[in-house]
Amino acid sequence: QVQLAESGGGLVQAGGSLSLSCAASGRTFSSVAMGWFRQAPGKEREFVAAINWRGAYTYYTDSVKGRFTISRDNAKNTVYLQMNSLKPADTAVYYCAAASTASATPNLGNYSCWGQGTQVTVSS
Repeated sequence: QVQLAESGGGLVQAGGSLSLSCAASGRTFSSVAMGWFRQAPGKEREFVAAINWRGAYTYYTDSVKGRFTISRDNAKNTVYLQMNSLKPADTAVYYCAAASTASATPNLGNYSCWGQGTQVTVSS
């Protein structure tokens, strides 16, 4: 089992940047894929980015390609989401999640452990 805790959210103006971190505890972190999801008010939780177990493969939803970068440091049990050129549409609670597999996947159902979320607000 993996326990997750996100940090780094906040308020930023459009065009700005934020960096999210997700610290994991548990022995299985380095063997599973990790993902970032987000949920805006009144909307369903949606996939943002994923990275495979060793960080060699990443996957992004179209709306963040070229702006967001997911990475991981298995020595530190941490996964990151660097968010640049932020837009008001990026405003949401951001969650990191641990998959039940080693391969990166956008499928929410493949993620078995979730953090508590961190708020990202982008003002226009």
